[in-house]
Formats: sequence, structure tokens, C-alpha cells
Amino acid sequence: MTDVASPTVRVSTRPAESRRDIGIKRRYAAERRFRAYGISAIVIGLFFLAVLVWSVVSKGYTAFQQTTITLPIEFSEKVIDPKNERATDPKQLQTANYPVLARDALVKRLGIDPKKRPLVKQANDMVSDSVRTQLRDIVVADPSVIGKTIPVTLLADANIDSAFKGQIDLTVEESKRKVKDQQVAWMNELAEAGVLKKSFNTGIFSFGASSRPEAAGVGVALVGSAYMMLIVLVLSLPIGVAASIYLEEFAPKNRLTDLIEVNINNLAAVPSIVYGLLGLAVFVNFAGMPRSAALVGGLVLTLMTLPTIIIATRAALKAVPPSIRSAALGLGASKMQTIFHHVLPLAMPGILTGTIIGLAHALGETAPLLLIGMVAFVVDYPGSPLEPSTALPVQIYMWANEAERAFVERTSGAIIILLIFLVIMNLGAILLRRRFERRW
Repeated sequence: MTDVASPTVRVSTRPAESRRDIGIKRRYAAERRFRAYGISAIVIGLFFLAVLVWSVVSKGYTAFQQTTITLPIEFSEKVIDPKNERATDPKQLQTANYPVLARDALVKRLGIDPKKRPLVKQANDMVSDSVRTQLRDIVVADPSVIGKTIPVTLLADANIDSAFKGQIDLTVEESKRKVKDQQVAWMNELAEAGVLKKSFNTGIFSFGASSRPEAAGVGVALVGSAYMMLIVLVLSLPIGVAASIYLEEFAPKNRLTDLIEVNINNLAAVPSIVYGLLGLAVFVNFAGMPRSAALVGGLVLTLMTLPTIIIATRAALKAVPPSIRSAALGLGASKMQTIFHHVLPLAMPGILTGTIIGLAHALGETAPLLLIGMVAFVVDYPGSPLEPSTALPVQIYMWANEAERAFVERTSGAIIILLIFLVIMNLGAILLRRRFERRW
């Protein structure tokens, strides 16, 4: 029998390798698409953030500059105390017609004939009405200035301030703008002489509410916000941490604690205006606390902040490794000693971060404060949390509803101040976390 050699069978692996290569290429393409989607989302978010910041800053940076007019004011006794009654009636110094002093000084500086009343009125309109308070305070603080001539820096009217900053188109017809041609000529003349100029606006940080934009500031609102944040910190931090420690470390796991946890999570998502309704019903109508007081605002914001702090604190406690607890208990520490000497200090970075984020959230809230009446027109600084006050976001809301053109600038300026505070608080949270964070 003749042996016939069987032919060698060659199996090609190219189709299998091709399918594998195609699968790898698809996975790589999907990964590249996912990265592109992520980068696109970040770019879009940064774009809108940049647009938001630019729109606010471009309209509000000029609020930190104020046009002023420096004039030699003659504190005439004929105007302030014509009957020489200040020795017997000190109120005479407070009721004098102080704007006349500023008007006469400006008329004299511009060389206007006092008999030409239309020109005198136009000159008088260039100075803010707040000169009444400013000059009165100078005389009340030092009555010896009566009869003397002292250079005083006065606030320019809001329309002159806007025109000098270039916010009013002076090329349009005179009848369609509030600044007259003669006032523009005087403005340029005073600016060339160095009498009228722009300077840093410290008043935006120190003045209270005012119907005149040039004399309006957020000083009272800042004090009111500080009172509220102090109340929120003093109440929400210990209550929130204590509740979190009990729920996480001591409370038995049953239906009741599960219900409490669910409700805490739901409360964190409740709209802030609901807390305003709760505060109005409980603190104002039932407890009889004063409306528009920082105390009520702080209590309402405390209720709103508590769920956030509790959730953040529980997450920080859970992040502590169980080995820490086991080691402490194994060395003879009690349950309380284990928690307060070992677990709580290690969870402190997360607790502080959650607290600061909650405070930053509360600082920017407006709706609950509107419902409890913190929209009062408050000029003087509150001496205590029980006195009427307002808050920074509420002040922004009130200015945004004003019809005066110059309040648009003030509104954006106040938003910049609020954003700066929020950025500082969030940076503080990041720094605290990095300072106290420990890696396991």
C-alpha cells in the first residue's frame, strides 16, 4: 500500500485578529468621545461662568469709584444760626438749611450771577442732596466751624457722576437726557481745575439705604448679614454635629431612624421660600419676634442650613476608618472617648467644610428673608440682632427694583461684594480641608 501524505491545513487567523482590532479601536474611539464630551462640558460651563462674571464686573466696577466736588464751604452764621439760639436750642444746628451753603459755594466757584435762578438751580442740581447730612454732622461735631470757610469734599449728584464716568451719551439731544449742556460745560471746567474728580468710593461699604444712588451703600446690609451668619454658626454647628453623632454612632438602626434620615435628606432639598413661610408663621406670628430683625433671619437660615450640616457631618464620620474605632475600643476607651477623642477630630475637616458651604449658601439666600420682612428701608446701623436690619442679598434685590439708572451700577457693585465673600468662604473651606485632612 502506498502511503499518501495528507495535505497540511493552514488556518488563517486574520479574520479573528481583525475583529479584535476593530473592537479595540471602537473602545478607544468611545473613550476619546467621552473625553471630548467631558472637555466640552467643562468649556461650556467655563464660558457661561465667564459671561456671568464679565456682565457683572463690567457694569459694577465703576460703583467703586465716586465723583466728588471739593469746595470751600462758608459755614455762614446767617444760614446756620441766624438768631444765635444754639446755646439755648442745640436742635437749631440740626435743622438749618445746609444745602444752601453748598449751593452758594458752587455758584461762587462757577462765577454765576445769583439772580439768574435757572443757572443757580442747574448748579445746585450738580451736588448730591446728601450734603445736608454731611454738613450738619460737621457742624454738630464741632460748632466752632460756624463763621469759618473750610474746604469740604461733597458727593456729586448721581446724574453728574454717571456723565463723568461716561455712562450717559452726551451726544444725544439735550431734552432726552437729564444732564444739561451747561452742566456738562461746568463739569468739564471743574474737572480741568481738579475740583471735580473720581476717587475710591468708600461710601459703598459704609453708607446705609438711601433713595439717592450716590449716597447708597451696603454698610447696614453687611452688619445685618454678619449678625445672621453669627447666629447661624452658633446654633447650626453644635446642633447639627450633635444630631449627626447621635444618628451615626448611637442611634439604633430601625424604622424610626430610617424615617429621620429620609426626612433630613428631603429637608435639604426643600425650597428656601418654604423656610421663610415657616419662620413667618412660627417666629413672627406665633412667637411675636420683631419683623426685619437679624435674629429672626438667623433663626430661619439656621433651619435651612441644619440639614446640609447634618448630611456633611455624617459623611465625614463615615469616612473615618473603622480600624480607628476598633483600636480605641481595644485599648480600653469608652464609646464617648472613642468618638470625641479619636473619631470627631479626624472628621473635623469634613465637618468644617460642610459648615462653611452651608453658611455660604445661607449668605446668598433672599426668598426666606423677604417673607419675614427684611426689606425695610434701614439707614442706621443695627445695634443688636433685635433691631431692624437688612441683608446683602436683600439689598441687591431692592436696588434691582429701583428705577434710577445709577442703581444698576450699585446693584452690580453689591453683587461683586457678595461674590467676593462667597469666594472667600469657599476658599476657606478648601484650605481647612487641606490643612486638617489626613490620608489613610
